[in-house]
Amino acid sequence: MINLDIAHQRLCNQGIALAPFERPVDVVQWFGAIQAQDYLGALWAVGLRMPGAIEADIEQAIADGSIVRTHPMRGTWHFVAGADVRWLLSLTARRMIARCALMYRQLELDDAAFAISNSVIARMLQGGKQLTRRELAAALEQAGISTNGLRLTFLMSRAELDGVVVGGSRRGKQFTYALLDELVPTSETLTRDEALAELARRYFTSHGPATVQDFAWWSSLTLGDARAGLEMARPHLVREVIDGQTYWLSPSLPTAKITPPTTYVLPPFDEYTVAYKDRSAVVEPEHIISTQNGIFNPIIVVNGQVVGTWKRTITKNAVIFTPNLFIPLNEAEMCALAASVDRYSAFLGMPV
Repeated sequence: MINLDIAHQRLCNQGIALAPFERPVDVVQWFGAIQAQDYLGALWAVGLRMPGAIEADIEQAIADGSIVRTHPMRGTWHFVAGADVRWLLSLTARRMIARCALMYRQLELDDAAFAISNSVIARMLQGGKQLTRRELAAALEQAGISTNGLRLTFLMSRAELDGVVVGGSRRGKQFTYALLDELVPTSETLTRDEALAELARRYFTSHGPATVQDFAWWSSLTLGDARAGLEMARPHLVREVIDGQTYWLSPSLPTAKITPPTTYVLPPFDEYTVAYKDRSAVVEPEHIISTQNGIFNPIIVVNGQVVGTWKRTITKNAVIFTPNLFIPLNEAEMCALAASVDRYSAFLGMPV
């Protein structure tokens, strides 16, 4: 069942309704991490929370290391602020590595193999080089390390978890890797408790109202660690009970006066949906399948409610925007949707 109070507050706290951030790094630091599995969608996830942003702004932030793309949580790509990447990895990497233990054994990858592969990868990337997976795979093969099947995937993800590499700038349409220590020479370090408290504070501030189960899902922490982090962050949060469920959020954030209709086109894997174990506050049960559980498809949100999905098709001179609405929209809502598409067009720098 849609809860408009929760949805409205999340639109504000997530920076969707207000677009309050000046720089890409401000957006990413606010959240702690932003899922970036769908790269082009993730650029829009950052840009839609900034006034007047264009796609090149986000890619420049990746190029200069103010934000990096890596795998700190849930076994998938995320944008993380360069200043935060080391303390976040120190908190989450051990659990991510433990989750991969069975695959490591099946692929005959042990600590010795990872030490050698990390050394080869680091040597190849030294001096500011940024190389593709294929180029790094060739170097690993030359060093006698097989990259067959899934081995390359797990070798590269382990290099990320070990803090050796992060995603680099795109080379055309190809993705590259860069040395973390060269792209981000220094960054903050925190004790485990400090990191746990900081991640919890950021999550509930940026994503609230949210439950501790939501936080555990989002962060990949155990429920015990999630509760410990929440307990340490409690001085910065308030508790609300809504429909018998306990939610946490920041007491100090302004709530925008939102005048309906408010309409947003969000990318796949946007934090508005992916960041919660329970997405029922914004997606009606009958639409869960159509939205792939509110995660995989780009979505159209009207007044906080997911009312449809969309897809984009890039042609030589334009982007074709194709909506799939679950419910009919009135004239005012259709005009608001058109305005949102115009904003997306300006972000891309292409007619839509």
